[in-house]
Amino acid sequence: MIYLDEEAVRRFLDWDPLIAAMERVLIEFSCGAAIQPVRQVITVAEQQRYVGIMPAVVGDVMGLKFVSFYPVNAGGDHPTHQATILLYSTETGAPLAAMDGRLITEMRTAAVSAAVTKYLAPAQSRVLAILGSGVQAHSHLEALQRVCSFSEVRVWSRTFAHAERFAREHVVRVADSAESAVRGADVVVTATGAREPILAGAWLKLGAHVNAIGSARPDWRELDDEAMAATVLVDSREAAAKEAGDVILANAQIYAEIGELFEGAKPVPRSATTVFKSLGLACEDIAAAKLVVEGAARAGLSPQS
Repeated sequence: MIYLDEEAVRRFLDWDPLIAAMERVLIEFSCGAAIQPVRQVITVAEQQRYVGIMPAVVGDVMGLKFVSFYPVNAGGDHPTHQATILLYSTETGAPLAAMDGRLITEMRTAAVSAAVTKYLAPAQSRVLAILGSGVQAHSHLEALQRVCSFSEVRVWSRTFAHAERFAREHVVRVADSAESAVRGADVVVTATGAREPILAGAWLKLGAHVNAIGSARPDWRELDDEAMAATVLVDSREAAAKEAGDVILANAQIYAEIGELFEGAKPVPRSATTVFKSLGLACEDIAAAKLVVEGAARAGLSPQS
């Protein structure tokens, strides 16, 4: 077994193949070809520290992600999300690799949003609004630029200094309120740790697309009831029913899993205002980890080396 640290993962994980891999594996998931239970979450300290255990079998590989979600780390020296992924051969059960999972979590989340946005963003989308300025805000800006040509990007954060820092790093515009960021935007990303809504549906342009990334707890939410009255898509119906406060608290109706959309089993609601509630699935992590191992093998690294 080889171990690949974060720098190795970064070396072997590229956006375009990753976005394509997320589309494929989510089709497999919605068709029942990828095997995984809903993640088991252990509460270490309520509102502060959680641990997730995420196994999956995806074709010729299977594996497990052990991920810590520590909101208490926000603004400190340690990331809020840290993870390790173990990858095995489905055929033999032999271990193939262990790797740092923090960057995979960051990138596969944004890659899934990019794949969804490619299908659901309004034609000729030009304005992107990002609510939040942390890791997922950075990765979503990078990934979404692979599928849309934005002429304007706006960022808002509950901590204004953080939004200013993000704007300097990416040369984008700071919005003085969440509302001013969202009004008129074609694509919106919410990537915060909010417990209460920070996005109102009344602000959304008709036909806008929202990638709702943060607040992945059953009693937390980023979007209000009006926003969740839009056409809602999820990565997993089962997971959304147990984990997604945005869906649960609004009693939102789910139009489709995104794998169904990618496969063509459900029509693409191009003219509708759409919300993708992202929770993140183990099969996404395993598919991304496979890309890393394949890249490492091409570079001369292998479980035997």
